[in-house]
Amino acid sequence: MKYTLLLLIVFSSSFKPPETNVYICGSTGAKKYHYNENCRGLRSCRSETVKTSLKQAKGLGLSLCGWED
Repeated sequence: MKYTLLLLIVFSSSFKPPETNVYICGSTGAKKYHYNENCRGLRSCRSETVKTSLKQAKGLGLSLCGWED
């Protein structure tokens, strides 16, 4: 039992959750991020769609698209 608990503590302390990727419009006026790269909110994007981390998108001041919340 002690061995199992020790393994659990060691494993959980080294576990890092995967980073969530989101999609944003590459234009300078982008205001939203999207979980789905085919979201209808990205249809009006006239630039390329860029894959980035959720943390970076929030750091840019972007909020979740209304079609996805």
